[in-house]
Amino acid sequence: MKKSLAVLLTIFATGVFAQEKDKGTFFGGFESISTWYLNDKDLGVSHPEDPLRSNNYLLLNYRYKGFTVGLQAESYEQRPLLNYNPGYDDTNIGTWFVQYSNDKIDVTAGYFYEQFGSGLLYRSWEDRALGINNSLRGGRVIFTPVDFLTLKGIYGRQRTGFSISEGEIFGTDLELGLSRIFKLESTELALGLTYVGRYENYGLDNQNFDDLTNGYGARFAFNHGSFYGSAEFDYKTNDAIVQLQGQLDNDFVKPANALLVNVGYSSKGFGIDATFRRLENMAFYTDHDAAGNLYNDGIVNFVPSLTKQHHYNLANIYVYQAQSKVYLEDESLVKAGEIGGQIDMFYEFKKGTQLGGKFGTKVAVNLSHWNALGGTFSINNPKDYDTDFLGWGRKYFHDYNLEITKKFSDKWYTVFGYINQYYDKRLVEGQAGIVKTNILAAEATYKFSPTRSMRVLGEHLWADHDKRNWASATMEYNINLKWSIYATDLYNYGNQDEDLRHHYYNVGSAFRYKSTRVALSYGRQRGGLICVGGVCRYVDESSGVTLSLNTSF
Repeated sequence: MKKSLAVLLTIFATGVFAQEKDKGTFFGGFESISTWYLNDKDLGVSHPEDPLRSNNYLLLNYRYKGFTVGLQAESYEQRPLLNYNPGYDDTNIGTWFVQYSNDKIDVTAGYFYEQFGSGLLYRSWEDRALGINNSLRGGRVIFTPVDFLTLKGIYGRQRTGFSISEGEIFGTDLELGLSRIFKLESTELALGLTYVGRYENYGLDNQNFDDLTNGYGARFAFNHGSFYGSAEFDYKTNDAIVQLQGQLDNDFVKPANALLVNVGYSSKGFGIDATFRRLENMAFYTDHDAAGNLYNDGIVNFVPSLTKQHHYNLANIYVYQAQSKVYLEDESLVKAGEIGGQIDMFYEFKKGTQLGGKFGTKVAVNLSHWNALGGTFSINNPKDYDTDFLGWGRKYFHDYNLEITKKFSDKWYTVFGYINQYYDKRLVEGQAGIVKTNILAAEATYKFSPTRSMRVLGEHLWADHDKRNWASATMEYNINLKWSIYATDLYNYGNQDEDLRHHYYNVGSAFRYKSTRVALSYGRQRGGLICVGGVCRYVDESSGVTLSLNTSF
């Protein structure tokens, strides 16, 4: 531990010295999350080995003229927080880079993040809440010779823990600003083309697929007045399908494709947005033995769920995750992707009208619906499937919701929500059962002064299966601009097993000063899926005390 701390302090001191030299700009940040896990007889959990665990990230960057150098030091002591990738351990340099950029060219060596199009073929990013960091270690070039043309080229090996993958990723992306080429003043048009290659030396006898997997993509986007739209199609060449983690089926080799279409209209007081997506076998990993892991480690592309990202506690119990993988386990679990979409609409009743009242009223409706791909499936050796391009198979999930936002005065602000969900646990999670839920939520915020306010939220979930009914309550009190406190409780009172009717409570406080935030909390973690931005991971139930610190400089 002392050695780890010394490394971090040495790096930090180096950055401060650079700043004191008054040449260039030094900037960065520090984030720390530490939890002391506790025994909880009621939940039936015991604190793990090394109950005190901590994730720490120190980001340092130095910019001088067109050059930027940076690194991220990471410390996981004594081990990473529960449910994080065990590849993150000890203290080390997680990422580093050297970059030069001007108006025409941007060159990076080291670790970098990038995205082509929507990310369905390639995206590298970091999300500390989910334990994801799939940056590439290698090189990237971005060339903009004219204002209507951008060319990108990448090569590298993906980060996995403090190591890198065996597989290699390389690719290029071209984007053309057609509106600038044709000098269109009122319409924005853009065309994009993508290539991504993944090379892995499998070394199998009588291999029925190439070590090189190629991905190709094309996209188009427009914007005219209040109307906008985009479309993207991606194709991945034959790739061996991994049914179980690390186990390849040399006789089960299939291509993959994805179609994403989005259209919408937005004006003052009204908007509608519709998205359609079809995925077939779009799971894409840098190494075959990473396929299907629980930590989102080794993923090459970005396939988020396209559903409403609810801020209600109970609406996130049965949460959908995108189904891009192929499973042919038995007759009750066959899937090769997903087809569906969502429609998002809002309308604001004007101030002074009967429904708008003095301050106006906003109504938002979101409808998302997802099914398995229709087609024929063979679960016997050799396994195989043949999908219909627009065929709809068994239903995975739906989420139909309504939210009404109403301000009654300068001090009172309320939100009312209703959510109806359908969730096939067998198809989505591999567990038996279909769950149908109805959720009601009511939220109110009262401002005592410009800096002091209170927010209360009550929720109820009715479910016909699984853990049955839940109730939840939340209270947040902002004492001033610096201090806030909160308390929340999720109670599974309707569980048919009385021994499992648990309260999942949390209490905490946060302090903010300029760019620094410190928070302390105590409570229980509900087991299940935790999602951020449509990407999910499983967590186990736990109890503990958590201290977090986040600052930037």
